[in-house]
Formats: sequence, C-alpha cells, structure tokens
Amino acid sequence: MARSVKFYNTLGFSARKGGADAQFTTFDLGTTSLNLICGEMSERTKWWGRVIIHVADVDALYALATLMGLKPHAPQADAPWGERNFHI
Repeated sequence: MARSVKFYNTLGFSARKGGADAQFTTFDLGTTSLNLICGEMSERTKWWGRVIIHVADVDALYALATLMGLKPHAPQADAPWGERNFHI
C-alpha cells in the first residue's frame, strides 16, 4: 500500500481515507474515486487491469511525473482516436 500511496501522491492525488499503512485507501479523482485494497494474492491472476485518469493537461502531468522521478513507458503522444496520453 505504501508504494501505491506514494505513487498517487507524487501525481498530485490525495487520499481521502486510508494511507500508507492502511489496508484500504480511497483517492478522490475528480468526480469518481480510486479504491486500493492491500492483500496477498492467493493464486496467480490470469488477467490484468489498468486505471485511466482523464486530466485537463496531459503534458503538465507528464512533466510533473518525470520531474518527480517517475518513469513513463514513453513520452506523451496523440492517440489515433484523438486523446493525448501516456502510460506509466
């Protein structure tokens, strides 16, 4: 949980409930929430997931992420469907 909380805090998101030492943490993301649950996986998962966060300024968030030492997979870019994005 501590690594996840540090990651989202670095991107400028604040936890509404929980925190680094909690088993459950909620971040406010605009009009929605991101909930994190800490626990051991009882078996290896066969699927993966991702969180997509829409922000007003992708370039500013990319600059903040790199300034804070995070390592996006690639620079921000315009996707064929019209969204500007980056993956981290």
